[in-house]
Amino acid sequence: VQLQASGGGLVQPGGSLRLSCVASNIRGTINLMGWYRQAPGKQREHVATITDNGTSYAESAKGRFTISRDNAKNTVYLQLNDLKPEDTAVYCCRVISVLPTRDDWGQGTQVTVSS
Repeated sequence: VQLQASGGGLVQPGGSLRLSCVASNIRGTINLMGWYRQAPGKQREHVATITDNGTSYAESAKGRFTISRDNAKNTVYLQLNDLKPEDTAVYCCRVISVLPTRDDWGQGTQVTVSS
């Protein structure tokens, strides 16, 4: 399984970015796709996840970020709006699949919010 994330970059406060993560060589059925982030000196934290039952967001992401998924392309997106300096982090994607069961992580894409 390979997860390739893209879409990060440098953006000013209040700006927007759209992250993408493509999962390839998936043998089973994808159960969950999600985004997590890790800022320098901090632990990795949940940002947003999506399953067939719906979506889940961190409090810091609610109202500003939107996760979506294209099942045909095995791709998960994260629309980041109204970005703040505290959103600066490496954003990684995660895919949980079943039959066979796997829990895979991508390397991530850097998001830097700065004026």
